Amino acid sequence: MPRATRKNRMRIAPQSENAASGPAGLRAPWLSIVTKEERRGSVPTPEELNALFRAVALAGDRQAFAALFKHFAPRVKAYLMLRGTGEAVAEELTQETMVTLWRKAALFDPERAGLSTWIFAIARNLRVDHLRRPANRAVADEDDQASQIPDPLPGLDEQVLARQRESRVRVAMSRLSQDQAHILRLSFFEEHPHARIAEELGLPLGTVKSRVRLAVNHLRRLLEGLEP
Repeated sequence: MPRATRKNRMRIAPQSENAASGPAGLRAPWLSIVTKEERRGSVPTPEELNALFRAVALAGDRQAFAALFKHFAPRVKAYLMLRGTGEAVAEELTQETMVTLWRKAALFDPERAGLSTWIFAIARNLRVDHLRRPANRAVADEDDQASQIPDPLPGLDEQVLARQRESRVRVAMSRLSQDQAHILRLSFFEEHPHARIAEELGLPLGTVKSRVRLAVNHLRRLLEGLEP
């Protein structure tokens, strides 16, 4: 199963693959709420994404899968975190989502749903399954209610969605306090680990983790208020 590490860029290491478990050697960085690719404007078109997916489904094309991973993994992780999933779990579920895409690509029916709709549905279902495990049952009921809220993803063009999401995040960031906005930029956009942030700000590591968590929660509430 692909593993996630903190790097400055998404990197695909050309190693061996196992069709049963998904391509090996995929390395994902700390996945930002707004990705570097979006900020540069290099978002693939829906047609390009569909072509890459067909290459995976029909030929098991590993390079095409790597491109899909690079595009969708940050978005899936951001989606999970903005629904209240913690960093480590969101990263794990993102990896499971992309491996499921690899394993079940041939089963996807484009007449029933769009590609991004299908991928985010996989992520949503994996999150629900995770919350329903015995160790997580205390928060499962609350999440079940949240899962009934209509998902804004189905039926929207991926490029339009990316631009709308980026715009909402920028507006929400502008409404945070200066300290909260700064610590989120360090953690999400500049991809600094918490230990480095603690050193740069001269704060205890526990304080940094607490402030990042509070800032993320505040940002999530602001984003919910900005949803169309």
